[in-house]
Amino acid sequence: MSAEVRAFTRIEGSLHAEGVPLADIAASVGTPVYVYAQSHMQARYRMLTDALAPRGADICYAVKANSNLSVLRTFHDLGAGFDIVSGGELQRVIRAGGDPARVIFSGVGKRVDEIDLALKLGIRCFNVESAPELARLSERARLHGRVAPVSVRVNPDIDAGTHPYISTGLKSSKFGVTPAVARELYHQATRDPALAIVGIDCHIGSQIATPAPLLEALDSLLNLMDELARDGIALQHIDLGGGLGVNYRAGAGLAGDSDVEDFDVMAYGRALNQALHGRDERLILEPGRYLVANAGLLLTRVEYLKPADSASDTSFAVLDAAMNDLIRPALYQAWHDVVPVGPATSHADRRPWTLVGPVCESGDFLARDRELELAPEDLLAVLSAGAYGMVQSSNYNTRGRPAEVMVKGDGYRVIRRRETVRDQLAPELPDDAPAFGPVDLGR
Repeated sequence: MSAEVRAFTRIEGSLHAEGVPLADIAASVGTPVYVYAQSHMQARYRMLTDALAPRGADICYAVKANSNLSVLRTFHDLGAGFDIVSGGELQRVIRAGGDPARVIFSGVGKRVDEIDLALKLGIRCFNVESAPELARLSERARLHGRVAPVSVRVNPDIDAGTHPYISTGLKSSKFGVTPAVARELYHQATRDPALAIVGIDCHIGSQIATPAPLLEALDSLLNLMDELARDGIALQHIDLGGGLGVNYRAGAGLAGDSDVEDFDVMAYGRALNQALHGRDERLILEPGRYLVANAGLLLTRVEYLKPADSASDTSFAVLDAAMNDLIRPALYQAWHDVVPVGPATSHADRRPWTLVGPVCESGDFLARDRELELAPEDLLAVLSAGAYGMVQSSNYNTRGRPAEVMVKGDGYRVIRRRETVRDQLAPELPDDAPAFGPVDLGR
């Protein structure tokens, strides 16, 4: 089995990404900046494929977790397919060298232009999430003289035991359809020559801590598949989605910081092999966070310190990173460990600090009440930021999005330059633009 690879370690008191001092990256590229350790992504992928042996599975990396072209290329080179939720993500996959025939298209709101592009490129499967979507797929496929490969996303009404915003398998969720509706859609698709049934799909949420709810969902799918088989409908694959949880409170890849483990992929693999014993359908998984979260961090520098006047007040450390750079703490109340990159200086102030950014919102924080020894200009690392960090960033307050850096061994390169104000202003119409006329929507 592939061994866990630590993304970030301390060498003589200085935090490194693989063999590169993070202070060197900050000095060269500036802050805030996302830094990714490629070896950790590669090791995580191999751990998962090892866990799924000997039965095997097709790993379709969930692009929404981190869609940088270099990240996509890393997983493509390892043999991964891709799970997408938009036409834009499909174009990213193609730009990174991905094969459309290994792409799964999920999502509840596929537009006509997105469907047309996916049909033209010949993707592996559309995960259908409603009756109207199935009808639209059929219409567009007939129009283009194509046959759309389809899988129905089943909502088994299973609680993944996670944050409400990332729990997607309950009957109150917008995603998927009930098993009863799914059965109707499969029968409808069998009568439609513009549609080809290829599989069944389920994704119950993210940050799932144990295999139990995923195996419960699998059991629900297998029951429906057996019903469909009795009706003469055979499926080629079972797509269980992703959702494998990661540990955000263990130093996030810092060697020796904790013995707490992430989601037990070996136990999951054994359980899947047992549950699917004797079945011929191909297994598909769509991991995202599990592969990239602890492979990345956000480097930020302390701009100002605002110590509290009394013990009952809050002490603020104002950083150059903000909620527009990493929105997870504000959006999900998510926890990210925050650690100093280098040793404390002689004039550092040790106390509980609330780490905030320059954005004009009281909800602009990255961490609350963290016991840290800080001084102005100190460099900090916000850990476990490789998933849903840069992809959820914005230009709020006309702030440029951070640069991104990929580290490989003793070297690194910028894989996305820092965004400038000129970049932000470029798509906007100048004052002398005509008031009426055709508008390029940029699709």
